Amino acid sequence: MKLFDILDFTITDAIDILLFAALLYYLYRLIRGTVAINIFMGIVMIYLIWKVTEALQMQLLSSILGQFIGVGVFALIVVFQQEIRRFLLTIGSTNITARNKLHRVFHFFKQKEILLNIESLVSVCEKLGSSNTGALIVLEHNMPLDFVTATGDKMNLEFSEPIIESIFYKNSPLHDGAIVIRGNTIVATRVILPVAAEDTLPKRYGLRHRAAVSITEKTDATALVVSEETGHISYFKNGNFVKHNNNDELIQLIKNDF
Repeated sequence: MKLFDILDFTITDAIDILLFAALLYYLYRLIRGTVAINIFMGIVMIYLIWKVTEALQMQLLSSILGQFIGVGVFALIVVFQQEIRRFLLTIGSTNITARNKLHRVFHFFKQKEILLNIESLVSVCEKLGSSNTGALIVLEHNMPLDFVTATGDKMNLEFSEPIIESIFYKNSPLHDGAIVIRGNTIVATRVILPVAAEDTLPKRYGLRHRAAVSITEKTDATALVVSEETGHISYFKNGNFVKHNNNDELIQLIKNDF
């Protein structure tokens, strides 16, 4: 590279690099903690090896790797279809004309403080389970869930155990559907969530579990389900059950995800 080329570096080039770095960071945050991160790193390694073989003029290997990279775009669409859908859903469900939502989009890149009392959340789920009271609690993370909160009753209630118990009390008019918690605030009750296909879960699981699978598969939210039949607490992330042996382990899992 010539010295002239370096001196010709403009503000546009700097913005280009910053935007590309932000895109890569956003992509990393989106797939972090999933199997997709390993696949992504594997693709990056293959790309780097391809460039090295090109530089060393290793014709056969670079040609084979080049063909692989050439069809890699289609493979990426198949492999990362859930992540791509989640990314597009983030854009489509975020009204950037609203000042508070614009702040939340940029806040994505900052380290979030855990406002919710996770210990109290798990404690109230345990109380609900002891009385076989069913519950579905969705925890919003970085992706706004306005597209689902719009299906329920908008609320602005500070989280507390008595409020959660009263919402899911069997004779309460609010107990049907899910609740959505944003930060330390219950922002919606009686939320209607999309339900996963019948073949996604065994038949013994009900609508709450299927709804939890669906919302955590389509967004970066996590969900807690208290079974009405068994009282068992299930935790969902990325459309899957997250195994835990006790409440302490569950609390740590939720904290890690925040």
